[in-house]
Amino acid sequence: MVGAGEEDNGRHDDQARIDVSDETAHQISTDPWYQVAFVLTTGINSAYVLGYSGSIMVPLGWVAGATGLLLAAAMSLYANILVARLHEVGGKRHIRYRDLSGYIYVFGVEIVECPIYFCRKAYYLTWALQYVNLFMINTGYIIMAGQALKATYVLYRDDGVLKLPYCIIIAGLVCAFFAFGIPHLSALGVWLGFSTFLSLIYIIVAFVLSLRDGINSPARDYSIPGSHTNKIFSFIGGAASLVFAYNTGMLPEIQATIRPPVIRNMEKALWFQFVLGGLPLYAVVFMGYWAYGSSTSTYLLNSVNGPSWLKAIANIAAFLQTVIALHIFASPMYEFLDTKYGRGKGNAFSFYNLSFRVLVRGGYLTVSTFVAALLPFIGDFMSLTGALSTYPLTFVLANHMYLKIKKSKLSIPQKAWHWLNVIVFSGLAVAAAIAALRFIVIDSKTYHLFADL
Repeated sequence: MVGAGEEDNGRHDDQARIDVSDETAHQISTDPWYQVAFVLTTGINSAYVLGYSGSIMVPLGWVAGATGLLLAAAMSLYANILVARLHEVGGKRHIRYRDLSGYIYVFGVEIVECPIYFCRKAYYLTWALQYVNLFMINTGYIIMAGQALKATYVLYRDDGVLKLPYCIIIAGLVCAFFAFGIPHLSALGVWLGFSTFLSLIYIIVAFVLSLRDGINSPARDYSIPGSHTNKIFSFIGGAASLVFAYNTGMLPEIQATIRPPVIRNMEKALWFQFVLGGLPLYAVVFMGYWAYGSSTSTYLLNSVNGPSWLKAIANIAAFLQTVIALHIFASPMYEFLDTKYGRGKGNAFSFYNLSFRVLVRGGYLTVSTFVAALLPFIGDFMSLTGALSTYPLTFVLANHMYLKIKKSKLSIPQKAWHWLNVIVFSGLAVAAAIAALRFIVIDSKTYHLFADL
């Protein structure tokens, strides 16, 4: 429930300029709402969509999977709008998630109602959750890019020479070179157009080939595989992947790039993401599961049959789009490092600034690539990310922050609604984390470290 009195949420929107919460080395307030909408849509239709048939629909089945995807979209839109409406709370733009939580939990007007020790812990916990969330998302992107490279290779040579860990290393290198050349999120510009084009390639190819296979194949088995215990844990893990599919965990950082009026424009971008941007996701996820049932791979292009050249194009498109998408989700880390340690003189491509990006971003992506090669279990990473950070950041924190800021303006039923969200999603986060860790342990024992999946 959106609280009463929210008509004042956009009171700062008519200002051409408003102070920001802190300095930043990156650009803010420069992008039109539709560019931000494409940033969000790039995330929702990244190559991860090729894994949702196997990681969401297989463990949940038709009824729970389809219902869950639609319900998760509605709840995610609602929670993201809550966060977007807090962007200018206190008369300043909070351009980072930690700035927003810091104002509310440490420096906000209601500090008297919150013990300082607890509030500071909440601030640092928010920071930690976000960066763990983005690190795991980026690690998953590198795994996905490596899978796309390997899938392309085995179309023409199945000699086992180019193993998945090698493909992951190549993917990490390409992501690093891209990161060196794109200084900040707003600089993506035309790359977002390329990203959309690349997304359409692998989504259309996967959709069409899955449709053809589904028409020509015998009846499929849609039963949920595994023992009773495995089904329960798989169901919980699939539910965590539902929220992973829609949420970035970095909405204030994305909103920081949008032009005023920032709240109204951000809401337009969010509606675009969840209404139009979600359509390709639904198409490929449902078609993939319909065509292959419970045998659907966690990388759909490994399940489809068709001309090798067409599958190769789709895999290469998935690889390239992943490079662009990773840069979006790595940008908060880059912004933190650039702002705190960079700040070199000259333009973004001066020797100092370029050298700084090579050293620092290269180091960050080296660690991400190592973890990706060490534990290349993409479905498990989706579940763990959803559990450890997407649930807390998107649902628990959003509702609790909204309660603190709008408490005096909310009716009793509205307060009860937000507290219900806090409690329910906290419980789901704990359950999903246990399930995801269990599967990572099992897969590590089954496939060993640096597995060639």
